Amino acid sequence: MKEDLSCLLVGDKIGDAAKEAIAFGADKVYTVEDPLLKQYQADSFIQVVEKVAKDTLPRIVLFGQTSMGRELAPRLAFRLGVCLSTDCLDLTIDPNTKLLRQTRPVYGGNAQAIFVSEFMPQVVTVRPKAMSPIERDALKQVQGNIIPTRISIDTTKVRTKVLETVKEEVVGVKLEDAPVIVSGGRGMRGPEPFKTILKELADLLHGAVGASRPPADNGWVPEATHVGLTGKIVAPDVYIAVAISGASQHIAGCSGSKHIIAINKDPEANIFKEAEFGVVGKWEEILPAFTNKLKELL
Repeated sequence: MKEDLSCLLVGDKIGDAAKEAIAFGADKVYTVEDPLLKQYQADSFIQVVEKVAKDTLPRIVLFGQTSMGRELAPRLAFRLGVCLSTDCLDLTIDPNTKLLRQTRPVYGGNAQAIFVSEFMPQVVTVRPKAMSPIERDALKQVQGNIIPTRISIDTTKVRTKVLETVKEEVVGVKLEDAPVIVSGGRGMRGPEPFKTILKELADLLHGAVGASRPPADNGWVPEATHVGLTGKIVAPDVYIAVAISGASQHIAGCSGSKHIIAINKDPEANIFKEAEFGVVGKWEEILPAFTNKLKELL
């Protein structure tokens, strides 16, 4: 498209974040600082995003497929009267129309479809790790343009108030950042295997432990480990699914993984349709043998 890439940073004390955004590829960085923006609150943040979008008239607006992005992107698209594509896995430019071609999963992750909108701006959320980041270029920091922007927040439109923020305690690698995720399903039959055999394998591979929805619903694992349509959307290098049937809701959360390995005693389990490698058998026999062999190799 040969157009400038602009970044919007919103907060109270942004500091050097604008320079870092330029080092990672931004040509322009709009910064909006206000004590009212110290904590994320959708009603205040959307006022900033909408104002900047209307003032700068971008052709494309990109959000991450995060909890914040999932909340702000639909609001912005509605206020601008345009379409929205969520959870995109790939973005390309049509050479003829110059419109954005947005590839996203459909039917619970069982297929992919390409969407194109003729309305501007084209608002999109992108799945984390769907694309490889560019290298940091410190020299670019002197070339970029940082534009401080003042926007008055209408507090009468802020309908909720943050009373308390509790930081989630994460031991080890965060699920979203893990290069390897070892997930267990209902077939684990309780919380203990998640704390022992799955954790041992995950630690050995410098990864994290995940779960399908039933273990989270049953209280076997923290909700933060739930991978699926209503949980975390992950895209690790390797996703090991143990005793997971492969319901579409779960596949939607892990279909972006580079490699999926399935272990299940049911040869007809749907997870094998998604897996690159599969082992049919009891996890109680396979996992210890697999882990011990890895210890020898590593």
